[in-house]
This record gives sequence, C-alpha cells and structure tokens, in this order.
Amino acid sequence: MDWSTVIDSLPGYAEPLLVTIQVTVMASALALVVAFALGLATSSKHLVVRTPARAFVELIRGSSVVVQLFWFAYAMPILLGIQFNFQILVGVIALALNYGAYSSEVVRGAIAAVPKGQLEAATALNFTTFQKMRLVVLPQAWPEMIPSLCSFAIMLLKASALVSMIGIADITFWADTLGGRPGQSPLPHLTVILVIYFVLAWLIWTGMRWLENKAKQSVGVAKPRKLKADPNADALGGVVEKSSTTQRRGGVK
Repeated sequence: MDWSTVIDSLPGYAEPLLVTIQVTVMASALALVVAFALGLATSSKHLVVRTPARAFVELIRGSSVVVQLFWFAYAMPILLGIQFNFQILVGVIALALNYGAYSSEVVRGAIAAVPKGQLEAATALNFTTFQKMRLVVLPQAWPEMIPSLCSFAIMLLKASALVSMIGIADITFWADTLGGRPGQSPLPHLTVILVIYFVLAWLIWTGMRWLENKAKQSVGVAKPRKLKADPNADALGGVVEKSSTTQRRGGVK
C-alpha cells in the first residue's frame, strides 16, 4: 500500500471536498424548508391541505433516494423536458426532497407535542393562526426538533456520496478515480475520505449541539444545576446542592 502517493494526492481533494460541502449545505438548507412546509401542511386541520402533503411524504419516503437521484438526472429531462444547467442542482434537489420528507415528521411531532393549553391561551389573547405559530408553537417546538434534525443532517452528509453516481466530482468520485488508476489501491483513498466524512460529521454535531443550547436558553430552559458531594453529609444525604453546603458552613441550622 503506497501511502506516499496518497499523501501527494491530498491537495487534489480540496476541490472535491468543496463540492461535498456545497452539496451538503445547500441540500440541508433546502431540506429544512421542505421539512417545515410539509410538517406544517401535514399538521393542518384542513383535509385539502393535509392529504396532498401526506401523499407526497409517503411517496418520497417509500422510494429509494438512488432512484430519485437518477429520476431527476435522467428521467425528468426526457419525460417533462426540464433540464438543469448544473448537475449539482440535481443532487441538491433529490437529497433535499428525500431528507426533507423524512424530517417533516420531526417537525410535525414537535408541533404536536406543544401543550394544548399554550394554544388555548394564545386563542384567549386573540392571536391569529400565524401569530400562534410564530410566537407560541415554533419557539417551543424548535429546540425539540434540533437533535433529530442533527441526525438527519449527518445522514444527508453521508448520502451526498451518492451524487458521484451521476458524475458529480465530490470526494467519493475523486477517491474512486484515483484508486482505479493502474498500480493504485482504492483502500488508502477510501480511508482518506472515511476520515474526511468523520470530521465533517463531527463538525455538524458540534454546531447543532451549540444551536440546541442557544435555542433552549431562548425559551428559558436552563441547564441542570451541578451537584457537589458534601463530605459532611450523612450516608442518607449523600449529595447536596452546593448552595445548601455553603449555607450550612455559614452557620445556618
């Protein structure tokens, strides 16, 4: 296994890495819009709004993302006469619709979890439907969505490797190209992109954790207070809050 050749080829991964990041970021942003649109539509009380949205979600979830990718890339230009000028848009739209449909269930579930009393209070204050959603429902539902949306974002990152199947030169395409050259083994290059995907996934997870903490703070959900062991506490007390320990040492009986 010639690692020196792999190391020499690392600068060539810069442009394909940028393509992978572009596909992931653009598809994630569009998927979020699709998720909220479908999630709100499937939560609607009106059957004429809820039924088409539910049918679309089930259609997308019930078919393969690979088939959807090929359909947008090759079938749609023939059947509908729609041709994208940039192939990368095909990958972005296919991934966004697929993961947006899955994420819409996260949005719908988080909205349904908002206590009914909150909506009744908003109704008593004569809020419009838009005001209820903007001021009451979404601020409470958004922090609950983030952990699941984080998982879907990481899954979308990994699924971005599929765009190499329609000729988009991402890092998977580049690794396959280099590994297929005469005298080259694909294993070192696959190891390189394995590390790259891991680092990108870790960055997404870290960013979403920060966003989750900020979202919870914005609605007044504080972090749990840390408990400190008190050496003077008896066996039954065990662990007490730091503030209680300070008061007892200060002479409070």
